[in-house]
Amino acid sequence: KAMSPQTYGNITGMPLQEFVLEGFQGGLQTQALLFALFLALYLAAVLGNLTMIVVITLDARLHSPMYFFLKNLSFLDLCYSSVIYPKALANVLSSSKVISFAGCATQLFFFSLLATSEAFLLAVMAYDRFLAICSPLHYPITMCPSACARLVLGCYGGGCLNAILQTSFTFSLPFCSSNHIDHFFCDVPPLLLLACADTAINELVLFGICGLIIVGTTLGVLISYAYITVTILRMRSGAGRHKLFSTCGSHMTAVSLFYGTVFVMYAQPGAVESMEQGKVVSVFYTLVIPVLNPLIYSLQNKEVKEALWRLGHKLTAK
Repeated sequence: KAMSPQTYGNITGMPLQEFVLEGFQGGLQTQALLFALFLALYLAAVLGNLTMIVVITLDARLHSPMYFFLKNLSFLDLCYSSVIYPKALANVLSSSKVISFAGCATQLFFFSLLATSEAFLLAVMAYDRFLAICSPLHYPITMCPSACARLVLGCYGGGCLNAILQTSFTFSLPFCSSNHIDHFFCDVPPLLLLACADTAINELVLFGICGLIIVGTTLGVLISYAYITVTILRMRSGAGRHKLFSTCGSHMTAVSLFYGTVFVMYAQPGAVESMEQGKVVSVFYTLVIPVLNPLIYSLQNKEVKEALWRLGHKLTAK
């Protein structure tokens, strides 16, 4: 069912009921290669993140705040790649590549919600490590289960607010020049290029809010890690230092990858114009990062590796 043609029609008065997702350019061979690559990466993202969720849920030794946040990170990665890639994969095989108007708005809403929630969650995870390392005596009280739940709900709340703003601002524009989106999913920058009205305010909202979220959460992460580094360097035990640096190193790797690519896409003026570069960057943070996160956290984390081994041992013993 299309949205109201009065509000969302085009200049000729015809209702705009659907968009066409152009995806990546190229012949049949290129499309087949892209399909195989996207499918392999998507399956790896689903498998990796589901494994993390199952292991953390089933292993009592991982029932701590750090792993509660990590489980939520895996859930977000799993969901936001699933909002995009089943449709993108179907479009690679399809000749029409159509998405309904309401479907496009829904995809944009959930993508914004999940990606923004992840940005906040990565900052919360840095704050959690800061409290655990710099204030270990107060940590169990400060990071009690209800406090952890409130922090995660706050991440989702912030994500929801940004998603409502971005979706309502974008879909209040009249789209009349074309219904062909030069992208493989519904995102704000390519949609702004289709509007036949002044998009200056929309671009300001996009760059302003995304810039504020990225700068704010990045500052939170940097301040937390500055305190953590000072505390670790003061430690006398070399083994303790190594353990803490490896735990924090995996989080810093995940943070750098996510914030770096999101900044390139949304938080700099002029990013809207370069759609080919935007598509590649989008693949990286919507698919490659959800594949890498479980690997980063499991390969650099002894406790997760041991939990995986215990779960594997239980399954094979049956």
